[in-house]
Amino acid sequence: MTAMGKHLIELRDVYKIYGEGLESEVRALDGVSLTIDAGEFVAVVGQSGSGKSTMMNVLGCLDIPTRGDYILDGTDVRELTDRELSQIRNREIGFIFQQYNLIPSLSVLENVELPLIYQGVRADDRHDLAVKALERVGLADRIKHKPAQMSGGQQQRVAIARAIAASPPIIMADEPTGALDSHTGHEVLTFLQQLNREGSTIILITHDNGIAATARRVVRLQDGKIVEDYRQEVDWF
Repeated sequence: MTAMGKHLIELRDVYKIYGEGLESEVRALDGVSLTIDAGEFVAVVGQSGSGKSTMMNVLGCLDIPTRGDYILDGTDVRELTDRELSQIRNREIGFIFQQYNLIPSLSVLENVELPLIYQGVRADDRHDLAVKALERVGLADRIKHKPAQMSGGQQQRVAIARAIAASPPIIMADEPTGALDSHTGHEVLTFLQQLNREGSTIILITHDNGIAATARRVVRLQDGKIVEDYRQEVDWF
């Protein structure tokens, strides 16, 4: 739980540099400072090469900054071991990706249970949590299906169920509608907004200004720098 007056997420002058010191050096993040409070719905938007995917990797503890500080719920991420970073990813952050990342050989239920296994949740409890998550996304009748037996939209809903099964405080969605038709994409965005209404902090990574328009706050990246950061009134679905 974030203490009163504390930001859930704080980046302080963060750099992510590939090939530092070389002629081919790339500053994917170039002195980024950003705060996000618990319960916000933030879209990080930018074109290819803007740094938005690197931003997601840093915020999601999939990568650590080259320089600068990342404070997540009062913890300095750069001081954590790989094991501790893995625990944060498992317990604090639910990930939704464009390509679903489901395991083809596992059933829908088993895919949703998988991160709960890594968290050490007892078999009975993780079964119940997975079923409840699948009920929330309207797939309770498909728990024995394999991913290949489902449409793209259904597979993305499985991925959402996997992300929310343990009720993580942060949901990080990387181009979650990119592989979907407009109607199904609309459903996914509606569900993210519902999660936000229920208290989840949502960070949505997108190149699409129309999708960014569904968030209450937009952070725009260009060449590894934040060039805009504004709040907006949103007519929620």
